[in-house]
Amino acid sequence: MIGFTWVPTNDLERAIAFYDALFADLGAQHAATNERLMSWSTGSSMFGVITPINGEPATIGNGNTVGLMIPSTEMIDAMYAKALAHGATDEGEPGPRWYGYAAYLRDPDGNKLCLFNMG
Repeated sequence: MIGFTWVPTNDLERAIAFYDALFADLGAQHAATNERLMSWSTGSSMFGVITPINGEPATIGNGNTVGLMIPSTEMIDAMYAKALAHGATDEGEPGPRWYGYAAYLRDPDGNKLCLFNMG
């Protein structure tokens, strides 16, 4: 149902490096791109980072979380560790949740991500 999700950044190059590393094991490929945007896709939907069109600083949304469905708990553990190594901060270590298995983190711009598997 979701076609794309963009999260804001103030440093496009840093954000691209972070998500290139994070998404490498998922086989995500660069999709839509321009001077303000880079997105990745594994199929019919896209995830991207973007600088605000109005020229104002990017800010994070309080309470916003982007959930990324990951194929296995082992991959969640590996991606969580990789994210921390590339500048993410912890918002909830990998482990069982009421809805499955998940880890929460914030990317280098402060955007909250959930890596999850409902298996």
